[in-house]
Amino acid sequence: MSDPVIVGVDGSVSSLDAVDVAAREAHLRGATLRIVHAFGHAPGHPSAGGPPWSPVGHGLDPMVQGALARAEERAHVVASDIEITRSVVAGEALEVLGIESRSASLAVVGNRGLGSFAGLLLGSTAVHLAAHGHCPLMVVRGRPDPAGAVVLAVDGSEAGEAAVEFAFTEAALRKAPLVAVHVWNTWSERAYEGPGDPLSAVVADVDRLREAEQHLLDDTVAACQEVYPQVVVERRLVRSRIRPALIDASRGAQLVVVGARGRGGFAGLLLGSVSQALLHHAHCPVTVVRGKE
Repeated sequence: MSDPVIVGVDGSVSSLDAVDVAAREAHLRGATLRIVHAFGHAPGHPSAGGPPWSPVGHGLDPMVQGALARAEERAHVVASDIEITRSVVAGEALEVLGIESRSASLAVVGNRGLGSFAGLLLGSTAVHLAAHGHCPLMVVRGRPDPAGAVVLAVDGSEAGEAAVEFAFTEAALRKAPLVAVHVWNTWSERAYEGPGDPLSAVVADVDRLREAEQHLLDDTVAACQEVYPQVVVERRLVRSRIRPALIDASRGAQLVVVGARGRGGFAGLLLGSVSQALLHHAHCPVTVVRGKE
């Protein structure tokens, strides 16, 4: 059995939607589902009268157990055969999920929540977790098409190799087609989307650049396509601005997979602007996959 799938739960509608997705992912992987609830005080600041690792004594036990029971019930409706465990920890959601992700194959969260998970995408928490977590992070958002494709954002970077492998694995598990999208423009050689229209910039040989970008796309998916011959792959080369093109590609998809940081990222940044844009604006769930440390 693979490492567990973890899901952050706080009782909100968004987090319960994430439970549905996480339960399905656990079923597909033959993995345990671990429901994680962060509550109360930040680590190091427990209130008097009760241990920091349990809600008992804080007057929160009925609320927490009720939220967990509802989450577990939802999970069993989606996948009755999966094993479910619970993890209730005092602390902030970011730190709790970060620790839990060390032993997980996938972390799943909703796009907004209550309490410790409030403002998950409105602030920096999801971005920080995507950058610093120890497993792929799936953010449940938008309106996915169950019959749609898994969309892979291809950038050809070494850091993006893990995202390519994850996308092929996910497409195989879901028995879904995979659309590998590589967006290029005449700034591509410098991986720069600056002011002005990159489509109108003058380069010495646009045809040669287009050919190079096509080779990059082909080479990126070739190895995994051999490993997963059952996955039907569409290779889509798009000349456009990167972020709007990938957001548009998410329409009608059931999942978008992107690396945490691709070509052209500033040294030291753990999450690129393309990943952040998809987390905020994609039309379906987004999985951010970090490369090897």
